[in-house]
Amino acid sequence: MTTVDERGVAEFFEGFEPPDGLKVELLRGEIVMTASPDLVHNRIVTMVQDQIPGKRWERLQTQDVDIVSEASEPVPDLVVMERGAGPESGRLLPSQLITMVVEVVSKTSAARDYGVKRSIYAAGMVPAYLIIDPIMAQCVLLTRPVGKGEDADYQRQQITKFGAPLPLEELGLELDTSEFGTFSGVRPHRYP
Repeated sequence: MTTVDERGVAEFFEGFEPPDGLKVELLRGEIVMTASPDLVHNRIVTMVQDQIPGKRWERLQTQDVDIVSEASEPVPDLVVMERGAGPESGRLLPSQLITMVVEVVSKTSAARDYGVKRSIYAAGMVPAYLIIDPIMAQCVLLTRPVGKGEDADYQRQQITKFGAPLPLEELGLELDTSEFGTFSGVRPHRYP
């Protein structure tokens, strides 16, 4: 049996070509593959993107993010950064350039979105992490990242039920959540 360290996994991940229809992320040295998202998921991402003014903010879907000092390359559902702040090209976007990441919880991603990704984005000092949860019909906005590695977390957490407006101070806007869809027949979870 061969032992592969996190750097070796990261090097393997760089050249890895996933099968069609799968989203692939590197989360703390673990390669995670998930099926393509549900329509509810995709519609929510589109609704959020449409509410963020494109003249001031770049809104990038499924952009690979480089978390400094982590063996992680998450692929958020939406990345928001100031227009012109990012590089002209490249696969990885440095986390320090990002203002907000958005993850829409899928039927199988609640533990990752509320757990390891929360810690990873905080370790990357992403100012705002918005979890949109169609299972629980709520948004969880996390701000004020602190700490390093697995101990990193957000100091502030705000929960907003679907239908109520969600102030996004980091972007200077209020998000309308009234048309966000929900999954039916999915067992509720206990996060955040």
